[in-house]
Amino acid sequence: MKTLFMPTTATTLSPRRRWAALAVLMLPVILIAVDNTVLAFAVPGISAALAPTGTQLLWVVDAYPLVLASLLVPMGSAGDAFGRRRLLLTGSLGFAVVSAVAAFAPTAGALIAARAALGFFGAMLMPATLSIIRNVFEDPTERRTAIAVWAAGFSGGAALGPIVGGFLLEHFWWGSVFLLAVPVLVPLLALGFWLIPESRDPHPGPIDPVSILLVMATMTPFVWAIKDASQNGVGAAPLGALAVTAVCGTLFVRRQLARAKPMLDVRLFTVPAFSGAIIANLLSVFSLVGFLFFIAQHLQLVSGRTPMEAGLVLLPGLVVTVVAGLAVVQVVRFVPAAAVVAGGLLLNAVGYGVVLVSGQAGSDTGLLVAFVILGAGVGAAETISNDVILSAVPAQKAGSASAISETAYEAGAVLGTAVLGSILTAAYRTRVDVPGDLGAADTATAGETLGGAVEVADRLPAPAAEALLTSAQHAFDSGVVVTSAIAAALMVIAAGIAAVTLRKPAPVR
Repeated sequence: MKTLFMPTTATTLSPRRRWAALAVLMLPVILIAVDNTVLAFAVPGISAALAPTGTQLLWVVDAYPLVLASLLVPMGSAGDAFGRRRLLLTGSLGFAVVSAVAAFAPTAGALIAARAALGFFGAMLMPATLSIIRNVFEDPTERRTAIAVWAAGFSGGAALGPIVGGFLLEHFWWGSVFLLAVPVLVPLLALGFWLIPESRDPHPGPIDPVSILLVMATMTPFVWAIKDASQNGVGAAPLGALAVTAVCGTLFVRRQLARAKPMLDVRLFTVPAFSGAIIANLLSVFSLVGFLFFIAQHLQLVSGRTPMEAGLVLLPGLVVTVVAGLAVVQVVRFVPAAAVVAGGLLLNAVGYGVVLVSGQAGSDTGLLVAFVILGAGVGAAETISNDVILSAVPAQKAGSASAISETAYEAGAVLGTAVLGSILTAAYRTRVDVPGDLGAADTATAGETLGGAVEVADRLPAPAAEALLTSAQHAFDSGVVVTSAIAAALMVIAAGIAAVTLRKPAPVR
């Protein structure tokens, strides 16, 4: 009877089965990447159809990664306890159903709710994929290659997203981009039971509802404080939210330290290489998502490109991200991990520096070059930082370690949009010059976002429309320069941290 519950490991799988399982696992990874990229390109269509406020528009983007980041750690632990394949397939079914619901959301509020539900099911997908890889590929070289393929899946999905999404957005309504989940996840549901082995921690800790609530109470107020401060300035409300974050985060850490079987082994963060890899992971994604947030809008709303054309401009950079992630698997055999990760983060800084050099009225060619450089940095830093994170824990704890890695990834996505997006929005509002003869509703819409200004301009006489668009585009690109300077400085700091903390690699267990 006992053998029925023993976890399946890589020793029971042939090489062909291992790589076939990896191919199936790439489906949800590519889907998540496509979803993130497509949404950035769908923002103008969502703005026109649902007329969200600036804050609602940010929540449309952020609701998914915020909920996902809040639940990754508990879902990672749930996968360790109940089975990673089971969690993966459950999340896939739920994600497909909710995606279909999101496609037909009638209001901005309904879309935000659907995005939050997608975050719930997405939290089941991502730790499961990476932890299954950790258990299937026990050989360090094979595992590093598999992780590189996994990381490349994000980049490949991001490369596919603008092309497929651009085609859909040119021929169908904005909701069509969410329907992509259905054909992608059906093969996973059909083949998953056959190809993917079940695995779990043979001695898992109990599910801890208090810790789950503390994780959510730490993440949610933190992102809300950033958003509110960008809207209304630093005041009592955002400071109070940050205080809640600090208190709940402290209580969570203390609770984990006190439990015999914690939901998250916070002692891992005392290993410098582990903590440094987490920071590199978070800030690398921060730079990528923040860049995508403004470049997608610039290409469509300033340069006047169609979604498909905008996607093609980004394609070289996204391809470079994939190539760089695969190439560093061989590079790291001869170059220390610290140098590879720090070098990748410095490339991110250089990418943002190109935006600064190109100035406020930067050309699309300059943005393309900047994104190619950024893509090379992200591909290198993400692959090696994820390998360091997984190598620091035993295979039976892969779910928790994967959850930490994914939490850093999604926190970086949240903060990339929340921090850089909020700074960009605030800069836009202070610089845009809205005509004084507009009605109150149109004044508010044009003053909130660039997409809103484009929508209002479509209803104005030609001279007034031209004046509004010129001011709005100038204000938007001014904000891009400010956000690029901040992002470049953060990447330089992150490179220094990685160079110091990753000098002694985490022990491979």
